[in-house]
Amino acid sequence: MSALAAVAASGTAVAVLIFSGTGASAAEAPVDLGTAANFSVLAGTTVTNTGPTFLAQSLGVSPGNTAPGFPPGIVGGEIHLGDAVALQAKNDLTTAYNDAAGRTPFTNLPAELGGTTLLPGVYRIGAAQLTGTLTLDSQGDPAAVFIFQIASTLITAPNSSVVFINGSSPCNVYWQVGSSATLDTGTRFMGNILAQTSITMNTGATLQGRALAQTGAVTLDTNTINAPVCLQPTGTPTQTPTGTPTGTPTSTPTGTPTGTPTGQPTGTPTGQPTVTPTGQPTARPTRSELPVTGSSGDAALLPVLTGIGSVAVATGAALLVLYRRRRSES
Repeated sequence: MSALAAVAASGTAVAVLIFSGTGASAAEAPVDLGTAANFSVLAGTTVTNTGPTFLAQSLGVSPGNTAPGFPPGIVGGEIHLGDAVALQAKNDLTTAYNDAAGRTPFTNLPAELGGTTLLPGVYRIGAAQLTGTLTLDSQGDPAAVFIFQIASTLITAPNSSVVFINGSSPCNVYWQVGSSATLDTGTRFMGNILAQTSITMNTGATLQGRALAQTGAVTLDTNTINAPVCLQPTGTPTQTPTGTPTGTPTSTPTGTPTGTPTGQPTGTPTGQPTVTPTGQPTARPTRSELPVTGSSGDAALLPVLTGIGSVAVATGAALLVLYRRRRSES
């Protein structure tokens, strides 16, 4: 009877949570992942892969330094094996893990998450199981935060899924797992998995988020891990349009119309009429008098030259007449 009472109590708690939306705080701040946010996969000992796995972001291991299976696996970001970058990311992961684990107040949930719809807030579970579909409802707030504090393991059944409604963002979902997480074949999972020990993704499982393990390994098999989409809060678009339109129209129209009309009409009409009429009339009369002024000094020579020319013509004519007369006499 005690077992039946416990099941009934759990069912009642879930029903109250789902239909009333109480118990979970909707004002949680996101968990700061630090530099770990740059990684699709982080591990403590090693990362192993089989098949054409795709990681949209970076891959890191620390203090280990191996990641066999890349290639054929593809890493969209960088690979950091046992270096300072991986070490810093692991330190930031530890800080984020402790932050997520310490968030209060929280709402207790039963182990099975499938078939339920949850509102933003902090939830505590002993050992989490997902069979079927878990729906996360942000109630129209894309910045809403979901934090799952799982004491031991997180295990999904084949082809299970996490889905979002009403604007939830995968980047604001955190799964703090006290030991290890396993996503079974074909699972479609969402959010950041922060595991104390290890993470395993079986064949074909996909994750929109990050697989971050502190001390153990991350095991992959033909998986896809895409970067989580972070939707902007509704307040951001409102502030941007307000500031930009106000400043731009005021300064631009005022300066341009005032300066251009005033300068163009005043300078153009005044300069053109003044220069053109004055220069043209003055130059033409002056050039027409230059021949008269230049030849006035030689006017006295004209009669002399005319007389010399007449004498030369008369002399030539007399000589011609004399020449012909002599030829006729001979």
